[in-house]
Amino acid sequence: MHYRAAPAQVLRRVTLDGMTAIYDRRSGSTHLVAEGGVAVVDALADGDADVARLVERLDASGGEAAVAARLTELIEAGLVERL
Repeated sequence: MHYRAAPAQVLRRVTLDGMTAIYDRRSGSTHLVAEGGVAVVDALADGDADVARLVERLDASGGEAAVAARLTELIEAGLVERL
């Protein structure tokens, strides 16, 4: 399964004390995202990817389980979609 992040031009970001507020212009919603989630969105800016490819891009110490957990959160927020 592959994943795609929302296009960068529809997201507005503001960093707030270790969290990032991401405003999605499409939905009008603002989401508070921790550093790991922001890293996944940024990694997907390089193109659609599966979990294994994201782990490579992120050099993720928590491995596939950690990346999959962040993806689930981002999908629920509407910032990432499954393809």
